Amino acid sequence: MRAHEAARVGFGFVDIDWSRPWFAQFAARGERWQRGALTSYAALLAEMNADAGEMRLTTGRGQRLAFIAQDDLPPGAAYEAHIASTGCVPTRHNLHDFFNASMWFAFPRIKAALNARQSAAIDVLGVGPTRGGVRDTLTLFDENALLFACADPALSAALRGFDWQTLLVAQRDAWGARCEVRCFGHALLEKLVAPFKGCTGHAWIVDVPSEYFRWDAAARDAWLDEAVSRTLLTTDALTSRRFAPLPVLGIPGWWPENEAAAFYDDASVFRTGRRTR
Repeated sequence: MRAHEAARVGFGFVDIDWSRPWFAQFAARGERWQRGALTSYAALLAEMNADAGEMRLTTGRGQRLAFIAQDDLPPGAAYEAHIASTGCVPTRHNLHDFFNASMWFAFPRIKAALNARQSAAIDVLGVGPTRGGVRDTLTLFDENALLFACADPALSAALRGFDWQTLLVAQRDAWGARCEVRCFGHALLEKLVAPFKGCTGHAWIVDVPSEYFRWDAAARDAWLDEAVSRTLLTTDALTSRRFAPLPVLGIPGWWPENEAAAFYDDASVFRTGRRTR
């Protein structure tokens, strides 16, 4: 790696603010990985592999998970197919792959389900110029998904209906009591290292039982991991219409400026909905 490239990579890792709520679910591990990343590429991979060995994580086809340098991916090998068949995740020394690896630990069953569906599609269709609808949806989930856990159908309806005033202003007290969000998409997390008002995730709505909000964070994450992975594995008709856009900095408690109701008056971010033909 050239000196200027190393400096750019280092700056990216230095810039992670672990106090941000979207990083909270993996901050303890992430801070340790961050120190490794700032030491060297090899040190980062060593940290990742030590954790993978301890947790005994597996891929979509049951292979033991490991993280390898990007240059170790054989020429012509498809990324997802290689992970499924070998358990080895090609990983670059950058923020994008840092957060991708993090999700294997935060939500291992979801990551394994995504890998299983992607690799199965590659087995059938090969790697062509386009992925097809199902693979596009799986990729969108992997890159930009938010998990919107909700025990109140009215709040889910508000999200689907772009009713920001209900969801984010009038029902602010519902957040943490009847709904909440987990960031999943690793490209989304990369963008949130330098947050901006228009940063928008694709919310995947998960209906949860009311008692969910009495559990601790680890139990909630485990429940989400199981429920969402099961849906991804068993639903044939996966389309992008299952997602609902959600501006991340509008989530109550996630950004100081959204304490003022006027924050949500910006129609370029909090849009009124999809145009219909």
